[in-house]
Amino acid sequence: MSKSLYIAEKPSVAQQFADALKIRGRRGDGYIESEDAIVTWCVGHLVTMSYPDAYDMKFKRWSLQTLPFLPKEFKYEIIPGVARQFAVVKGLLNRPDVDTIYVCTDSGREGEYIYRLVAQMAGVKDKRQKRVWIDSQTEEEILRGIREAKDESEYDNLSASAYLRAKEDYLMGINFSRVLTLRYGPAMSNYLGTKFTVLSVGRVMTCVLGMVVRREREIRSFVKTPFYRVIGTFDVVVKDGRALPLEAEWKAVEGSRYFGTPCLYKDNGFKEEERARELIAYLKEGEPLTAAVVSKEKKKETKNPPLLYNLAELQNDCSKMFKISPDEALKVVQELYEKKMVTYPRTDARVLSTAVAKEIRKNISGLSGYSPMRAFVQEILQGSSWQNLTKTRYVNDKQITDHYAIVPTGQGLGSLRQLTPLQEKVYQVICRRFLSIFYPPAVYQKYTLELERKKEHFFAGFKVLSEPGYLKVADVNLAKKPGVEETFEDQKEENPDKNNTESPKVDRTELLQVLADLKKNDILTVADLRVKEGETSPPKRYTSGSMILAMENAGQLIEDEELRAQIKGSGIGTSATRAEILKKLVSIQYLSLNGKTQVITPSLLGEMVYDVVDHSIRQLLNPELTASWEKGLTYVAEGFITSGEYMEKLERFVAGRTVNVIRLNNQYDLRGLFDAAAVFYKQKRRTDYNEIGRNEDERAF
Repeated sequence: MSKSLYIAEKPSVAQQFADALKIRGRRGDGYIESEDAIVTWCVGHLVTMSYPDAYDMKFKRWSLQTLPFLPKEFKYEIIPGVARQFAVVKGLLNRPDVDTIYVCTDSGREGEYIYRLVAQMAGVKDKRQKRVWIDSQTEEEILRGIREAKDESEYDNLSASAYLRAKEDYLMGINFSRVLTLRYGPAMSNYLGTKFTVLSVGRVMTCVLGMVVRREREIRSFVKTPFYRVIGTFDVVVKDGRALPLEAEWKAVEGSRYFGTPCLYKDNGFKEEERARELIAYLKEGEPLTAAVVSKEKKKETKNPPLLYNLAELQNDCSKMFKISPDEALKVVQELYEKKMVTYPRTDARVLSTAVAKEIRKNISGLSGYSPMRAFVQEILQGSSWQNLTKTRYVNDKQITDHYAIVPTGQGLGSLRQLTPLQEKVYQVICRRFLSIFYPPAVYQKYTLELERKKEHFFAGFKVLSEPGYLKVADVNLAKKPGVEETFEDQKEENPDKNNTESPKVDRTELLQVLADLKKNDILTVADLRVKEGETSPPKRYTSGSMILAMENAGQLIEDEELRAQIKGSGIGTSATRAEILKKLVSIQYLSLNGKTQVITPSLLGEMVYDVVDHSIRQLLNPELTASWEKGLTYVAEGFITSGEYMEKLERFVAGRTVNVIRLNNQYDLRGLFDAAAVFYKQKRRTDYNEIGRNEDERAF
């Protein structure tokens, strides 16, 4: 009797498939088998690319004479630690009674690569191979994926891009790490006082290092500029005779004695305090000390619910709210995915597909069993917004490549009691973002006020939330609730108890009434005039979350408009790799990550590596290069260019840059740059980087 074989990426996922298929057979060593089906699993990667010494032992010794290293045929090998499971999988793939193989690894480039390598090394032939592509691990979705599984050959282009990505990282990692280590390692070791220094570089990681170092140096070189603003307090008499204070800021508009003069800092301040006090003295001259209302403008401002979460946005919010790294955030959402509670996490899309939108009631109603969301669910289902979802900006098939946005499945709630506090918080954040799209926009009442005294003008703006709309459910300000340390820094605007006046002691209701009653030409008493000193601020350091977003939106850093448009949306790395890249840079001590604040800074070693690369293979530091390579992989996956075309370009780039470095003789010219960086560190690192070894420096990054 012929059997179907289902191969998953990890044991826990394999069990989900076995449960969905009602496979209750015997559990063997590395598989589950029934009368008509077998379920087995990888444990992540079972196969990896071989090191250069597998091609020829002469490559074991690092030497400029053996570079560039560009094999015509790439070699692969079984990872020793998982050789036993590979043997199990290989045997099952080639069993005579197995006629159909269902590929159930993660639905994406990396999952495809994991299976293709296994099939390649196992020598799979003459078997029907079907690809299961799913967006969640619910029983319904698993069965749909199996039912609609396509022939594996339809994913050949995706597989080709996966192989190319690995070859690209491999060739750049080996050639560039070796040539830079050989050329600059001794000089760096001498400077650091270490036995040996290995330079680890790669297509993506070095670009990220460059972004962090450049930002740090911008902060160091930033010169604060002081400026002096003039703030006026104006009294409005209310019905009971009290004086209600309103604060407004002076600006130099046409007609002002300071308009267009060089003493101004922009139009709302002075470069010198003396000038600000001069203005105050002028304004205090003459009686009565009053100001007239020149204009009052009232308008409504609406704020729509944000788009749904992709992985980068979720990682950024988790970094802000819970002070966890992107790697930790991915781990949490992956666990929620495996518990069937959310959809596939490694996605760049922030919208839903039309097909999913038509069945969205299931996702919504399922959350009625989750008590924090129950009231919102009932309110949504009583309305009709969910029925019209396909006509909104939250549904767009063209913006989806592999997977749609991260949303709750409405299932798996039986696992709620098993969740850690952090898992529950992340789950709730995802639920709130999802349910918020079925609510109307938040509505703010905005007033702008212009006052005049002696042809000098003061301006005030007031913004008050009048209709909470989606903010009623999208309240992610969980910091005030038990167990959460900190929250968004930018949530003030969305808090209904806040307004943007500089008069926080004023009651909001009373303020709105006063503003409504004010008319043009009304006279207000000037209660106070004062100088408020400020200064320009340097750029902010990256946090782990903002770095993930910066990597995703790397195209925005590119000045060339045509190139920026060409690579829009490709970014640096992928949703599946960005967190790992940051983790790698921290582990090799190029970057430092503050666990409490999630702020990222470079180390001295990281800055030295930056200077070396900047004076040898500068392209590795530029988002243009990294994003364009990523775009090239996308073109391969979409069938626009061939693997051969891509490899030709790749080999030419690697060979050319490697040879250029070999010809350089500038290693000792970098001493001045090392000195310039070292002054910002209390002591030079004395770590023996020899311990990093080849496992860290020759592998693909």
